[in-house]
Amino acid sequence: MNSLQSYSRIVFFTGAGMSAESGVPTYRGKGGIWDQYDYQDVACQKAFEKYPEKVLAYHEMRRNLLLSCHPHAGHAVLTAIENQHPEVIIVTQNIDGMHQRAGSRNVIEIHGSIWRMRCPVHGIFEDMGETYRHYTCPHCDAWLRPDITWFDDAMNEQVMKRADDVVSHCNLFVSIGTSAIIWPAAGFPELARDYGAWCVEINPEATKLSSLYHETIRLPASEALQQHPFMASR
Repeated sequence: MNSLQSYSRIVFFTGAGMSAESGVPTYRGKGGIWDQYDYQDVACQKAFEKYPEKVLAYHEMRRNLLLSCHPHAGHAVLTAIENQHPEVIIVTQNIDGMHQRAGSRNVIEIHGSIWRMRCPVHGIFEDMGETYRHYTCPHCDAWLRPDITWFDDAMNEQVMKRADDVVSHCNLFVSIGTSAIIWPAAGFPELARDYGAWCVEINPEATKLSSLYHETIRLPASEALQQHPFMASR
């Protein structure tokens, strides 16, 4: 495999395993969020329409938890690579904003962000902090919902189009901490490979898509990004 310097258009595709090292609970598996909560009560449009305050209270709890977590050394490595390689894009399934907190700028959040709120009439508002500045839109009094993709939501077409575009034009695709089993994001590794990218998987365990990758690195994200020779070649 060539050195990192050999590639001009790099996509890092990150999932829950990237944030887990910062202490952010994963959604699935033992001890995951969906072991403790039913998504039908707190993470779907129907629940929000029926009990908006309950749903927003749950997301405030999540925001509080996230503010107690911090980007790890692997996040810092990606930021450093981005600073050195102008055509680096991070495509993330995570809604926690850890990449931005570490200083990354070129981030496509395909599932949205818990740090934004959305009005059905007046669009999207940035909203950082432990609690929401507003539960309802200051312009029209409509309930504001987190700008994230809940269960049963359609994906944001513009965001997915941009993600598809950068994945299909990259020449290096590095998947980090994701099993990539949820569509349409599950199609990214194959899309990248079909368009000629060198594909690398960083994950402590094999996934259902591991056979698609040219190289697999069986290490946690922070360790691989800091120590693996390929990443060190930046």
